[in-house]
Amino acid sequence: MYFAALLARTEDGWEASDLELDDVESLSDLIDLARSAAVDDDTVVALIEQEDAWFGVVRVDGEEDPRYYVSNASMANRSSYGSMLTKELLGDEEEVDDLDDLDLDGTEDGEDEPVSAFADEDDDEDRGVAGAGSEPVPAGPLGDPRLLEDLGVGNKELMSLESDALSEIADSLGATEVLEAVR
Repeated sequence: MYFAALLARTEDGWEASDLELDDVESLSDLIDLARSAAVDDDTVVALIEQEDAWFGVVRVDGEEDPRYYVSNASMANRSSYGSMLTKELLGDEEEVDDLDDLDLDGTEDGEDEPVSAFADEDDDEDRGVAGAGSEPVPAGPLGDPRLLEDLGVGNKELMSLESDALSEIADSLGATEVLEAVR
């Protein structure tokens, strides 16, 4: 089960809104929702948590590039919303273009697919490897642990959070009451 919320910084503190993950099909959707929640292009922090297994933070500051942090990338990679973050952080976003639609592996003329000499290649996913030729997904934190530093959550503090991490982040930001109101 997921919990997700947006915290938007205002002149008077933080405003929280429940983040409907049903409306989020991609990381772009999440970023768009965060930007739409911003007050005067100020900071918005999207918080996502899956049952104390992992949490993720996405920070959006106006039109700047978003910044990301995931507490446990290998656990997050096993869930649909967490995998969006880990793929972005590992640079594993698949780009679709005309060549990707073609099967150019030498089998397009009805030949059999080549057989791999390495029997374990198909087991890459079981070993935590995101895919052929990509980086392994680490069993720990991934991303920018300093993304909340100027807001009162230092990198060491963020990296040491485990259960109830979102409440501790909200407490450090001074947003506990508004976060609990949407929880």
